[in-house]
Amino acid sequence: MQRRIFLACAVLMTVLAGAALAADITGNWTGSSDQFSLKFTFKQDGETLTGNVTGPQGDPLPISDGKVQGDKVSFTVKVDMGGNSMKITHEGTIKGDEIALTTKVEGGEISAAAQ
Repeated sequence: MQRRIFLACAVLMTVLAGAALAADITGNWTGSSDQFSLKFTFKQDGETLTGNVTGPQGDPLPISDGKVQGDKVSFTVKVDMGGNSMKITHEGTIKGDEIALTTKVEGGEISAAAQ
């Protein structure tokens, strides 16, 4: 019985250690889609993600609702297009030195990768 408890504790500690070593994506990343290039500046604090996204116009837009959970990342950016506000949602997977993002723009979807 003690052997089973010890084994269960060892497995649990291994899983928790892996979660603690999850990737920190803090830094500058560049990405592109078929239409344009983007620059991402991320600051990760635990599971909280902040920073900004700079598009072709050159104005950095702040990230909101940013989260990093394991290898999953998500955040939103709000854009003002001539008085019309648009919410852009980014969701993706961290794969080593790349983040594969899917971007949803109120009614559309764009796939991109950041490095």
